[in-house]
Amino acid sequence: MIEIGWFSTGRGEGSLGLLRFVQERISRGLLDARIGFVFSNREPGEAEGSDRFFAQVRDYELPLVTLSSAKFRRTQHRPFPEVREDYDRQVMGLLNPYQPDICVLAGYMLIFSGPMCRRYPMLNLHPALPDGPTGTWQDVVWDLIETRAAKTGAMVHLATEEVDRGPVVSYCTLPLTGQEFDTHWEGLKQADLQAVKETQGEEFPLFQVIRQAEYRREPYLLFETLRAVSQGRVLIEDGVVLQRGQTEGDISGHLQGLCLDAEVEYAMAADGAGAGC
Repeated sequence: MIEIGWFSTGRGEGSLGLLRFVQERISRGLLDARIGFVFSNREPGEAEGSDRFFAQVRDYELPLVTLSSAKFRRTQHRPFPEVREDYDRQVMGLLNPYQPDICVLAGYMLIFSGPMCRRYPMLNLHPALPDGPTGTWQDVVWDLIETRAAKTGAMVHLATEEVDRGPVVSYCTLPLTGQEFDTHWEGLKQADLQAVKETQGEEFPLFQVIRQAEYRREPYLLFETLRAVSQGRVLIEDGVVLQRGQTEGDISGHLQGLCLDAEVEYAMAADGAGAGC
């Protein structure tokens, strides 16, 4: 059994959904693991979204640890990047009683300092392929539209000080062609993209279709990655990601991580989640 540490700001339905998705599958015996703690950089009473998240954590009877980064920032009288390590040291102190085998960043809205990245092996879910766009999911979707990308996907990588560019653990792919997308791409040919962004923004149909297709896959990718770790198909040691049967000496040929397309598609089909495009 693996022990999971869960980090989330818990500000919205996406964070709540990821926790629910993984915890309920653990409860059904689909993953030999348990969530040892949930940490949030918000405290109860700070925001309605995080309070709903905390209520779910309590319903699952999971240990909840919190330290408000906003309150911490106000006491320092300096920009947060200058005090990030100090904040993370306090977080690590609070988490000393726990010994997670792996940690998950699921809607955690802070960048970790170097000491924190080195303390825990942290899986970060990013809504793009290993060689794809960086930034928020909104940034990623607009980049895909602007470049007329033919495919996208999502990846799980180790969190490092280099944002969205740590060693890749796993990924899944998503074609942006076919019945679900072609009509929307065709309509874009006659449109001024800048005007579309200013007038429709994220309500633009192509934006919505791409995001929803990605969003459906992300929890499955995270869960299947945790299962691969629990089964020993992926090993993470001192910031190095290895696949079963691989040694550190031949890692150069495996920098793109474990492709979990088959596992994700199978699980989505079993749930009736509309995996096909």
